Amino acid sequence: MSGSMRMASSVAWPCLAVVVAVAALMIGLVAPAEARKEGKQSIGYYELRRGEFSIVVTNWGATILSVNLPDKNGKIDDVVLGYKKIGSYVNDTTYFGALVGRVANRIAGGRFTVKGQPYHTYKNDGNNTLHGGHRGFNQVFWSVRERVTGQFPYITFYYRSYDGEQGFPGALDVLVTYKIDGDDSYSVTMYARPVDKPTPVNLAQHTYWNLRGHGNGTILDHAVQIFASAVTPVDADLIPTGAVTPVAGTPFDFRTPAAPGAHIADVPGGYDINYVLDGEADGQGVRKVAVVSEATSGRVLELWSDQPGVQFYTGNFLKGDEGKGGAHYVKHGGLCLETQDFPDALHNPKFPAEIYRKGQVYKHYMLYKFSLAN
Repeated sequence: MSGSMRMASSVAWPCLAVVVAVAALMIGLVAPAEARKEGKQSIGYYELRRGEFSIVVTNWGATILSVNLPDKNGKIDDVVLGYKKIGSYVNDTTYFGALVGRVANRIAGGRFTVKGQPYHTYKNDGNNTLHGGHRGFNQVFWSVRERVTGQFPYITFYYRSYDGEQGFPGALDVLVTYKIDGDDSYSVTMYARPVDKPTPVNLAQHTYWNLRGHGNGTILDHAVQIFASAVTPVDADLIPTGAVTPVAGTPFDFRTPAAPGAHIADVPGGYDINYVLDGEADGQGVRKVAVVSEATSGRVLELWSDQPGVQFYTGNFLKGDEGKGGAHYVKHGGLCLETQDFPDALHNPKFPAEIYRKGQVYKHYMLYKFSLAN
């Protein structure tokens, strides 16, 4: 096979024209008619391809359905978990490949206050709100705002979240762009802008990875490196305590590559925790988040982002879910690396703030780079 899958020494940043175009869409954005007529929308499937590397996305939940790339022997596999039929994504609680929000992760008690005004969000995780409620951004139609084919194809989805949706204040315009930036790399760029009221925003991309190929056992033997020296510990309901504690000497230490299975028995329930990312961001506010590799396939995934944290999750709640191609996803059958603001920041003033006012723009950038181990 060609050398295009080899690790590049530099990061491919998004095309400036794309960034400018997306930013322009946020200015004076109005909800298109099709966004208001959800019942008349249909589900679309969109492939972005560059050579042997491709991703497939849908406007239902702005979801990534597949990521296909060669292994060290040239065999092409789909390396993300997902369902065989789109109907399975409706009311899904695994969040396979979804764009989650308005606030990703958990909000303790399903309540918060903005400028003295209390708000109550839909509780879909015991007494807490998870990933925006039972009908978050993963459970709605998004409209296609822009689609470009060619050497660096991309697609931009748009959704207007209405005032009071799932209990959140104010209307919110949201855009997400999936773009193939180069050989074996793609980016996810998320923008959101409050229309009329201050509101919390914390979006996340919830793809499950198995670099051996979806449905091919667990990820417990993958090598994972996370560039973080601390975590935000959680209570029994997976709500952060407000503390920030070092990973040194604990099962959460992935500063050097390690297999999740090595110490998962010492982590009740498995890994599902926010890491506080290390290092200075570069001139564009981006830093390396994690590197995941798998020996059998030789595949390596490198993740970069501009967010302060990343949720590392080892598919603890998978239990034989039926997926694509007749696959059944066993517990720990995939791992997630969800870059984000810190969970439950609405109740922890020491965490980075996630309230955005009218006119402010939330931005969240992720870059996935794939290569083959030398």
